[in-house]
Amino acid sequence: MRIPILKLRDCLLISIQWELDDQTALQFQEDLLHKIHQTSARGVVIDITSIDFIDSFIAKVLGDVINMSKLMGAKVVITGIQPAVAITLIELGIRLEDVVTALDLENGLDKLEQELGD
Repeated sequence: MRIPILKLRDCLLISIQWELDDQTALQFQEDLLHKIHQTSARGVVIDITSIDFIDSFIAKVLGDVINMSKLMGAKVVITGIQPAVAITLIELGIRLEDVVTALDLENGLDKLEQELGD
């Protein structure tokens, strides 16, 4: 099952609505990077409100997706990080340096617009 990636102006919006398995996470990584390249997106908002917990592999893929997106020139905002997910990321040493976070998708879009100077 593929995670939908929506385009809004020069940004991509992703709302992950179910717990990720390894294959879905890797497919998402590939799909997002291709979509950034195809659309020349300047920003990405990834909403993970529906994810209650993550394992070490999914945490690594999420960190990689963020870093790869930034390498491709897209600013990234992560929204909806649940407490257990935040704890897991820190315990695993996944550093989300220079990543803007927000409590919900609406605030995430506002923050992304500020980051992009729109």
